[in-house]
Amino acid sequence: MKKLLLSMVSLALFFSACSDNSKETTQQEQQVDMTDFYVYTDSQENLISKSVNSKKTYTTCYTMEVLNKQLSEIPGLEKKMYDVEYHTRAFINAKGKPSNAGGGNGGGSNSEEDIDVLPIEDNLGTINIPVYIHIVLPNANDVTNAQIQSQINVLNSDFNSANTNQLPSGASNFINDATDSDINFTLAGTYRYNNSTASWGTNNAVKAAYPPITPQTHLNIWVCNIGGGILGYAQFPGGNSATDGVVLLYSSLPGGSAAPYNLGRTATHEVGHYLNLRHIWGDGRCNQDDFVLDTPSSDGANYGCPSYPTVNCKSTDMTMNYMDYTNDSCMYMFTDGQRNRMRALFTSGGARAAMAAN
Repeated sequence: MKKLLLSMVSLALFFSACSDNSKETTQQEQQVDMTDFYVYTDSQENLISKSVNSKKTYTTCYTMEVLNKQLSEIPGLEKKMYDVEYHTRAFINAKGKPSNAGGGNGGGSNSEEDIDVLPIEDNLGTINIPVYIHIVLPNANDVTNAQIQSQINVLNSDFNSANTNQLPSGASNFINDATDSDINFTLAGTYRYNNSTASWGTNNAVKAAYPPITPQTHLNIWVCNIGGGILGYAQFPGGNSATDGVVLLYSSLPGGSAAPYNLGRTATHEVGHYLNLRHIWGDGRCNQDDFVLDTPSSDGANYGCPSYPTVNCKSTDMTMNYMDYTNDSCMYMFTDGQRNRMRALFTSGGARAAMAAN
């Protein structure tokens, strides 16, 4: 009889523990607020009103247009991107950040208050991403080895420098936001393909012709002539591995002819997308955001070298952020919130965790 009572008590404790664990899991799930998540965005042609030159030569980034097209053509892509975002927000929340830490600065609120986000300690250390460069041009030697190495150097500098000394006078509210992401890039190999194709467009044709190499563990970058004045496009994490990577206009590399976009910052911007960063204005108006707490709301891209302060949505634009559209010489920072989003990809269960295992 005593054994029976002990068994019943043990069983009751077991179910009680299971119930408690279930409640904890449910509470943790409830902390991940996904109500503001979106994937489809406005066409960038509807967002050029702030351009300093409506007849500009270059359309700086075509990533969101490519994403919209892929979402309409690839079943399940939206769900995969939802899962990537859920993992990102769960990681940020688990480290004691506010429950809306994934959801931008109040979901596009009009508050001018600067929100301070701290870099999350993730125990990953420095993340090293090996890079394969695929040069596809009528004369693939038109892009030199020196340019390629210079581009790798720019990536390393941009992802590992908090350039607060470049902030304009009065921009002290951004000083605590600038960050070092502790993500490094190393050149794993360069492949040159002489191909007479005049322009490759944005339908991943260049990737189909020259497929990515081990995209689970390597960043693949195609350097070619895209056409249409487009500087580059990237694929967000969660997409098809056969098209994973970044495509750059060959003349956007350091020393190229695509001034004022020839200092290598197109690569920095596109790799930002590859690492799950949205455009800083959220590809919408004031009520749509980039899921980062310490980047202010805006209603569209900035171009050229804007004066400070540039105010939109009742807050000061962070025009110097790499995820805006300003000239290469006028962008020079990521934020702690952007850093946390990028590094979440490399944590256990993250979309690019295999890279951190290298």
